[in-house]
Amino acid sequence: MTAATPGLVAIVDDEPHLRETVAFALGRDGYRVQTFADGSQAWEAFSRELPDLVILDILMPRMDGLELCRRLRGLSERLPILFLSSRDEEFDRVLGLEIGADDYLGKPFSMRELRARVKVLFRRLALLESGPTEPGDLVQAGKLALDLSRYEARWDGRVVHLTVTEFLLLTALARSPGHVKSRRQLMEHTYAHDAYVSDRTIDSHIKRIRKKLSAIETGFEEIETIYGVGYRYRER
Repeated sequence: MTAATPGLVAIVDDEPHLRETVAFALGRDGYRVQTFADGSQAWEAFSRELPDLVILDILMPRMDGLELCRRLRGLSERLPILFLSSRDEEFDRVLGLEIGADDYLGKPFSMRELRARVKVLFRRLALLESGPTEPGDLVQAGKLALDLSRYEARWDGRVVHLTVTEFLLLTALARSPGHVKSRRQLMEHTYAHDAYVSDRTIDSHIKRIRKKLSAIETGFEEIETIYGVGYRYRER
């Protein structure tokens, strides 16, 4: 994806009308679009070439969105993934975030809201690819090192593979060890459209960050839960 080549958005949903409507709206915004009717069809295409962003339904025939998300995260931690889910699928929605989705949108949704979410995810992707204006900027908190110029996280020298959302959340915590960050503060740091994000979204991403760091450091406990308030990165 470059300034001359618009981002490629893949829409994976078994509802033909939804696919057509979303594809039309995003096409008008200048994105290139490809659509798939089920997870298996999409996986076959993604195995050859990944898009720049995926909009993914949860309940689909042949391969559901949760399994497709798992497989995609095996190929790339940086690929932005936006889940679509019905209002009564809260468990699946949270599970999707824990598997590695960056965001979710409940059906029915407004096209304006979807377009805003896509815009934000592409903005994060652009930051990831270009890096901040100050090269070499580093956040160090104990064994954790966050290289903001490359969006790279390391624990005791070992690379931690994080999604863009996870990296932004961890940076917000690690910048101020010992200080409690409310979920609202973390939302504001991570999501430009924070009004749409729930506490459960933040909790799910924190759970995933802990799991990844625990895989490297047994008994990892640097991220503390302050019940009723938010989270704190432990001061050493």
